[in-house]
Amino acid sequence: MSAVAGGTFVKATRTQRLIARRMVEATSGVPAFTVAADVELDAAVALRARLKAAGGAAGGTPAPSLNDMVLRAVALALRAHPRVNASFDAEAGGFHEWDRVNVGMAVAAGDALVVPTIHDADRKPLAEIAGETRALVDAVRERSVAPAQLADGTFTVSNLGMLGVRHFEAVINPPQAAILAVGALRPTAVPRPDGTIAAVSLATLTLTSDHRVIYGADAARFLVTVTELLEEPARL
Repeated sequence: MSAVAGGTFVKATRTQRLIARRMVEATSGVPAFTVAADVELDAAVALRARLKAAGGAAGGTPAPSLNDMVLRAVALALRAHPRVNASFDAEAGGFHEWDRVNVGMAVAAGDALVVPTIHDADRKPLAEIAGETRALVDAVRERSVAPAQLADGTFTVSNLGMLGVRHFEAVINPPQAAILAVGALRPTAVPRPDGTIAAVSLATLTLTSDHRVIYGADAARFLVTVTELLEEPARL
């Protein structure tokens, strides 16, 4: 092959090569499909503002972010819909529905994408999840994250909303059966049943699922639960 003039060759790191292999596995070997839903987050934004004010008054306790609320809602929804909290096992000819709800969150770290895990996320209150996510993100970016903090994930959340991305479809993190992509908040005019128009803050949630484990109705019911929890955030 002839050389191409100009440009720079970047040799993939070991982590990048591992990510590449897993993504090829996911895109070529998994019959994936996506479903999406818009969620109104005005109540969640208002709750965060109240918690932020209360946390500051109580001594600077960090307020949960919207992403923390998504993680908490996902954890509760996975407990309610165990089919989504699963992994396909080709050798065994079936899939495992896991007892533990271990939610991974995709974190960009320089030249790598790392997915630390919040173990037993369904059993942790929102404040604890908020503290743990901050510690995990710091550990990833400081390259001090421990192997145990990356292990045993049963589901993944990928949030690009903070970068202004409105909608995207994330690639499943095998052998997990599903991943949720979270888009940016956007002001939107929404018609109400009484004929009025309301200005609300919407975000698009897109679930990518392994069709060998999850069917369309399963995915839809899971997304309904997530959106209901986020639209009534006191339940978190």
